[in-house]
Amino acid sequence: MIREISVEEALNNPRLRWVDVRSPGEFAEATVPWAVNVPLFDDEERARVGTCYKQQGREKAIQLGVRIVSPKIPSLLEQVEEATQGGEPLIFCWRGGMRSKAVATFLDLADRPVYRLAGGYRAYRQYVVSRLESYDLRARLIVLHGLTGVGKTDILKRLSREGVPVLDLEEMAGHRGSAFGTLGEIRPRNQKMFDSLLFHTLERFKDEPYLFMEAESKRIGRVLMPDFLEEAKTAGIPVIVEASFDVRVSRILETYLRGETDPDRLQQQVAGAVSRIERRLPPDVRKELALRIGERDWRRVVEILLEKYYDPRYLYSQEKVEGEAIHLNADDLEAAVEACKEIWNRLRRRTATDIPV
Repeated sequence: MIREISVEEALNNPRLRWVDVRSPGEFAEATVPWAVNVPLFDDEERARVGTCYKQQGREKAIQLGVRIVSPKIPSLLEQVEEATQGGEPLIFCWRGGMRSKAVATFLDLADRPVYRLAGGYRAYRQYVVSRLESYDLRARLIVLHGLTGVGKTDILKRLSREGVPVLDLEEMAGHRGSAFGTLGEIRPRNQKMFDSLLFHTLERFKDEPYLFMEAESKRIGRVLMPDFLEEAKTAGIPVIVEASFDVRVSRILETYLRGETDPDRLQQQVAGAVSRIERRLPPDVRKELALRIGERDWRRVVEILLEKYYDPRYLYSQEKVEGEAIHLNADDLEAAVEACKEIWNRLRRRTATDIPV
């Protein structure tokens, strides 16, 4: 039996295993974060059916789709079975149309209990956007400020691994928050995926009184932070993370150059990143950067960028929170993480005993 279910009902049913039957290209662009892709059509097949629909009409497109799909049915059923072990399949496509109906019908004919998402991915996207527009953030944010390279992202990731609630917005956005934000092993995400990851993370931590977050700007790579979160950041508890200049340079080199095995490509990427900000640099600085990039002297490139571009900009914004902030040295990341955990635990203890923070 095929059971149609709303987005809210689906999100509250932990036994469901979400199966996105759209094409791989659609899935790669945006989907439900934990969904598995079992495409009814691959990208080329989807394009063929779409062209047929436009040129010959709905009936001919359906006939073509049936011819394409028929040999795949046993494989589709096996893929869904493998993807949903221990749960029940929830099938969805773009708007709850023919693709999800077809796969759900195949499963039903095989006597497999199956759910179908009403309205498809479009309904899910509308649900997430609506919830974020009116989100009630009850937690107070502990906001990590600090110059580039002090280790804010590393601290957040280590806190998260130890079970401390963290909003890692750079991870959600697939960006590291600078002109060099896409260098290295990182894949930029679009607004749809960012919104989904943010919403579900907030829901997971909705009963937590305090969350850690980095002091990101409104725009993070390709995405925008919602207004309510930016307001909560401003009203949060500021922690200024500090580290020595040499330590910061070394961390930046490790972060951005890790895993890069093509020196020529790296050189092109660095040159391209510098070109996006060079109009804000004096001519003599641009000249030296070009020279150092040509020599592939990455340490000196980083030193120049910190001294002449990033540090002056961040120091200006940091002055706004200096007076009321907690200062934290992060030359030793493990010690910094322990200090953050102590801050978090102290605040939670005060909340538990109703002592104002």
